[in-house]
Amino acid sequence: MQSFSPNELSERDNYKFLIGGIIPRPIAFVTTESNEGVLNGAPFSYFNIVTANPPMISISVQRQNGKQKDTARNAIEKNEFVVHIVDESNVEAINKTAAALPPDESEIQLAGLTPTESVKVSVPGIKEAKIRLECQLEQVIPLGVNNEGCDLLIGKVVYYHVNEEIYSNGRIDPNGLRAVSRLAGDNYAKVGEIFTIERPR
Repeated sequence: MQSFSPNELSERDNYKFLIGGIIPRPIAFVTTESNEGVLNGAPFSYFNIVTANPPMISISVQRQNGKQKDTARNAIEKNEFVVHIVDESNVEAINKTAAALPPDESEIQLAGLTPTESVKVSVPGIKEAKIRLECQLEQVIPLGVNNEGCDLLIGKVVYYHVNEEIYSNGRIDPNGLRAVSRLAGDNYAKVGEIFTIERPR
């Protein structure tokens, strides 16, 4: 086994170790809206559950040269956003939204995605997702050197939307959801063989 100190590696090498080793990572497609009414959408794989009581999720939005991305800025300004689970049926369209557009252009329009109204927040979601979570911004934590590495968004889920075909008896069918996950580079993964191990009591 080879061992390394992060302090002796470049930022790029640290990045490669993290995205290559921490896999698979779930992908959140996040919609936000600017004060000018532009609907922004972007995928993030630095994403996970924080707690179930109350239901909260986290999204780490990396900065570019210390500058906030549209997603972080919009979420902070409006205190709300919508998270969608990326699946096999929408991953190609959502990948298009990773393009670097100016703040006054909508990635939703670029990718041909369909906006749909939310119930508890003002930010629309997209119809193409089988699961979407309406979120209020609970907290934002700037991290990194001089707080310029990323904006860690903690969102409180205030409304769930789940397609009927993947929901039964209070459970979500992973085979029906067909979620995809992020690996390194341009690589993604599908949900593979599912196996069960009983947890000790």
